[in-house]
Amino acid sequence: MSQLAGQYLDAAMALLRRVREEETAALAAAARLVADTVAEGGKLFACGAGHSALPAQDLVYRAGGLALVNLLAVPGATGIDATHATLGSALERVGGLARATLDAGPAGAGDLLILISLSGRNPLPVELASHARTRGLGVIGVTSLAYADDPSPATASRHASGTYLRDHCDVVLDTGIAIGDAELTHERIAAPFAPASTVVAAATLQAVMAQAAGDLAERGVDPPLLRSANVEGGGEWNERVYAAHADRILWR
Repeated sequence: MSQLAGQYLDAAMALLRRVREEETAALAAAARLVADTVAEGGKLFACGAGHSALPAQDLVYRAGGLALVNLLAVPGATGIDATHATLGSALERVGGLARATLDAGPAGAGDLLILISLSGRNPLPVELASHARTRGLGVIGVTSLAYADDPSPATASRHASGTYLRDHCDVVLDTGIAIGDAELTHERIAAPFAPASTVVAAATLQAVMAQAAGDLAERGVDPPLLRSANVEGGGEWNERVYAAHADRILWR
């Protein structure tokens, strides 16, 4: 039992090494999309339902991160509520919610949506990506292609079209997470355990943002980065960033 912590960390690091080695082109393409959107005056949005909201939230109002990332929240589905934890899972399967969310929100043509869904099989992420593109947004999908590639009915798309998130994106980042999102097993433990999807998705997206900042700098564009409010001068720095980009920072 004492070795399980190390085994989990080894598994997480192996997944991240796979992203670094096999997703290089996708990481670069995603970073270019982010940099293009920033340079051309567009807004950035990140979205995920349930636990997939965690990597999205990690991009928003983040010290060291791009200030322009806004959380696109789907009512009842974004995050895990203490009294309605299962509601998000149920709402992911409701058709029409994605279209209503986008049509009522501030995202439009020229903006970019970063959409996280581990399985990519539920109606909500499929419709969010599809409808976002009809509205003129670019879409980056963060998902595990294992679900879409699996021939068994157990992981079939739940959308009427039979499509997955990956089918409606400009760029797809494959996290490589195995079906079920549990990295460890043990002879004395009945169920597989130790999920890694949040760790991998969050690190993958921070890698994209790091590259996007570099891409912007190479174009002569000062990347609008936030500094920690807990370091000297951080608050003043951030106020200047807010003032310069108030029309695109919607969380303020």
